[in-house]
Amino acid sequence: MRDEWERCSVGEYLGRRLEQAGVRHYFSVPGDFNLVLLDQLLKNPRLQMIGCCNELNAGYAAEGYARSNGIGALVVTYSVGGLSALNAVACAYAESLPVIAISGGINSDSEADGHIIHHALGEVRYDYQRQIYAHVTAGAFAIRRLEDAPTVIDRAIETALCKRKPVYLEIDCNLAALAVPAPAPRHFQNRSHSDPTALAAAVAHAAELLANSTRPVLVAGPLVRPPEAQAAFLKLAEALGCAVAAQPAAKGMFPEDHPAFAGLYWGPVSSPGVAALVESADAYLFAGGLLSDYSTTGYSALIDPQKLLLANPDDVRLPGARYSGVALSDFLSALAKKVPPSPASFEELRLNREDTPTFTANGVAPPDSTAPLTTRSVFAKVQSVLGDQTALLVETGDSWFNGLKLRLPHGCRFEIQFQAGSIGWCCPATLGYELGSPTPTRVIAMIGDGSFQLTAQEVSTMVRYGVKPIIVLINNRGYTIEAEIHDGPYNRIKNWDYAGLMAVFNAGEGKGLGLRAATVGEFDAAINRALAHDGPCLIEVPIDPHDCSKELREWGSRVAVANSRSPRLTGLRLQEG
Repeated sequence: MRDEWERCSVGEYLGRRLEQAGVRHYFSVPGDFNLVLLDQLLKNPRLQMIGCCNELNAGYAAEGYARSNGIGALVVTYSVGGLSALNAVACAYAESLPVIAISGGINSDSEADGHIIHHALGEVRYDYQRQIYAHVTAGAFAIRRLEDAPTVIDRAIETALCKRKPVYLEIDCNLAALAVPAPAPRHFQNRSHSDPTALAAAVAHAAELLANSTRPVLVAGPLVRPPEAQAAFLKLAEALGCAVAAQPAAKGMFPEDHPAFAGLYWGPVSSPGVAALVESADAYLFAGGLLSDYSTTGYSALIDPQKLLLANPDDVRLPGARYSGVALSDFLSALAKKVPPSPASFEELRLNREDTPTFTANGVAPPDSTAPLTTRSVFAKVQSVLGDQTALLVETGDSWFNGLKLRLPHGCRFEIQFQAGSIGWCCPATLGYELGSPTPTRVIAMIGDGSFQLTAQEVSTMVRYGVKPIIVLINNRGYTIEAEIHDGPYNRIKNWDYAGLMAVFNAGEGKGLGLRAATVGEFDAAINRALAHDGPCLIEVPIDPHDCSKELREWGSRVAVANSRSPRLTGLRLQEG
């Protein structure tokens, strides 16, 4: 009987529900509207607060945490904090990652009383932050009345997990410490469920299309990220016995040591032979595929809609038909039981396989240890240290293209923010990813100097909380990826003493290690030292600004063409004269 009457504060209720949803750490920046809420969250000994340097970084860290943990959370203050975090939450939406963006709100009576409140717009209207977040979340919730708090909190968390998108939750500051009934134990659903009729019809139609094809190919897309969807996709691949490719944002979501894995598909910059393999198939099923300008290299990929089977998280699109209310993992699992083996594309792959060019040097003499570093020599060394207890994160830029060419050993994880492509993501995401990893993981982050300058402060948070990634800082004096799309003086930046920043962030009390390597031998030694170091390590490597992958050059030129398409003229034209 006593448990039925147990009560706790709104903030404690939120903390328990976050814990039940799988959160172990949350990322925060304090402000007067969230201080009482933070006090209440700190009462939960099973949640650790990670104080970040700014709200944007806290959002990126929560996004990285969601990648490794399945769900992430951040806590900011109203308006000046929430609006600073907005881009990171929008990126989590683009990347389909469940993040709980929590904001302290103003006093619940302020608007009714006509009070002008600091941090806001100087006007008596205060719902604008929730309204803005509604555009970049699966749901934007606000707790304005105490009695609503338990229901709203539960609905927000379940929405994030079922939709695999971020949600926004605003809690007015004068409600955070007030008492509500304590939460009972519960299990949050982490996926949507299928309509049985729609599922059966979609599976029957897709099975018929695949049975009538002679050379089907499977392509993994980034929305196959949920573990149950990846497992179902693997079962379908083995049932069909066909060749399997992956879109760049799905790298690592299908085992790269599997004999059916062909490589990455993204139009003309695909892995060798993969574009021909996919585009010549008579049916291709994209599971969780996202056909954007980036993933199709400026829409130059040759995808025929009449051969495309597109399985999305909640619907299936087949030539001439669409089936809504069909969950991706349910569809893939059921389809695997219906399709006959169709190994023609696998046999073609086996007979004509071209090894994906990686940065290994099999059969090649070792490079001179005194030779200046190139991107090839840097990534060759990174390839050599990847294993089943490592994860590789690559920042937007040439690190994308070089990282995508690495061959992942079994168990090695890979992350790329491909759809949003927001520079500065990787540094704080590395912090979150390592903290969220359920097993000990050595995280290696490949970051360009331009991107690093946006969010470098979060290295100090790594020092503070004992996170131990290896950051390889590619110093090529600017925004190389932008230069390959459209060059100009705006792509050059001020140089920093990147390795020297570690001493600044340590301030005499941390374990951060800053190294600089300019030659092949120096970089080998630096990586080996970093692997043995008990703390975060940043290795600065100077690279010639003109040293970039050929894939970036071709991709950049095609994206530039797509960006510069002439506008369609609509409406009335003004006559001259």
